[in-house]
Amino acid sequence: MIRVHSRSVRAMLWVKALHIVFVISWMAGMLYLPRLFVYHTEVSDEIGHQRFCVMEKRLYTLTLIAMIGTWVLGIWLLLLLPGYLQTGWMHAKLALVIALSGYHGWLKGRLRAFANRKNTRSARYYRIANEVPAVLMLVVVILVVVKPF
Repeated sequence: MIRVHSRSVRAMLWVKALHIVFVISWMAGMLYLPRLFVYHTEVSDEIGHQRFCVMEKRLYTLTLIAMIGTWVLGIWLLLLLPGYLQTGWMHAKLALVIALSGYHGWLKGRLRAFANRKNTRSARYYRIANEVPAVLMLVVVILVVVKPF
């Protein structure tokens, strides 16, 4: 049997694969939660309000786990690939990941506002806000794949 990769390279590939899975999960949650907010703004009855609160809280919890997994595995990758931290594209990527983490925190604030019946934003506002993680994700993927600087 031929060994293609050393043990450390195989470990790095596993960490990278899991990192990508957590990133996909995190982004899915951050793309869907504002969409739930759009629908929640259109609900006026108590049963509908409670249903959306439960859905939003569960999705946020899963998204939080995915964000933590993304960060932990991303830091692990940086430890396995220390030269990456000296690249410009990685600095830009990390800045955008910090921005995505801030957006994640903003989502938590909006979730609390809905739960406390203090939402003052329209469905249109959340439709526009829903584009933020999509644009940031696009730029991050381009940075990682193309490595322009």
